[in-house]
Amino acid sequence: MERAIQQGAAFLLSGDPATAAYPAGWGNVKPSPSWFKLGFPLGYVADLLQNVTVLCELGFAKDARLKGAVEWLLGQQEPSGRWRNQSTSNGKTWVEIDKRGQLSKWVTLRACAVLKAVYG
Repeated sequence: MERAIQQGAAFLLSGDPATAAYPAGWGNVKPSPSWFKLGFPLGYVADLLQNVTVLCELGFAKDARLKGAVEWLLGQQEPSGRWRNQSTSNGKTWVEIDKRGQLSKWVTLRACAVLKAVYG
């Protein structure tokens, strides 16, 4: 399991997560637009923040290869200091957590957890 975790982290850090220029297969040359849409609740579609969160939890918060992703995340922050929910699962859950495009305490919490891990 440790080896699989290290291989997964190495793959995610093999390129800049802010550009998601990973080999996708099946003729895909661009990352999914969902990668750049921060959302909550999390489902089967991953976003940049989810991947950076996992990398931070695995001990890579201070890794210089996350710089672009952290800068991208900060660029998504609203003047109010919060982040918007750009990808909801409304219609797929029993209740609506947030309205799409609205400021979100849940996306903000996720973003702040990453920033705390990175900056202390």
